[in-house]
Amino acid sequence: MAYVGVVGPSSADQRELDDAESLGRGLAARGHVVVCGGLGGIMEAVARGAAQAGGIVVGLLPGTDRSSANPHVTVTIPTALGEMRNALLVRSSDVVVSVGGSWGTLSEIALAIRTGVPVIGIGGWQLTTADGRTIDDGPRSVSSADAALELLDDLLPR
Repeated sequence: MAYVGVVGPSSADQRELDDAESLGRGLAARGHVVVCGGLGGIMEAVARGAAQAGGIVVGLLPGTDRSSANPHVTVTIPTALGEMRNALLVRSSDVVVSVGGSWGTLSEIALAIRTGVPVIGIGGWQLTTADGRTIDDGPRSVSSADAALELLDDLLPR
């Protein structure tokens, strides 16, 4: 069992939401714990998928109100940390999967890379140097939830 952080925007398009939900189902089927921000958008979609498959979802909430969590979160942790909870999410995860992207997602990707937590990206941010070269230790880019799950299987010890 691994703790897999799933990050992404609260405003996402339907494809991103579908990818997140499928990812959640796949993570739960593998016995992994989903760690997310506990609110809407990608966070709710991944939580819904994991819950449908009987998985555990930890929601690290930005405020102090447990009732602000989406209804699919199994364990709600009101952090009162606002966006600083991003660091807590990354440090709680063995791998981070980003779906889509926003500024908050970028901060989580950067924190994961800086602390040595592998990142898999489904769409969203592609990190390059000033001269356009892909950053070697940046997110491993895939095109679907299924591809992310396959890569995750390779990254995690059995």
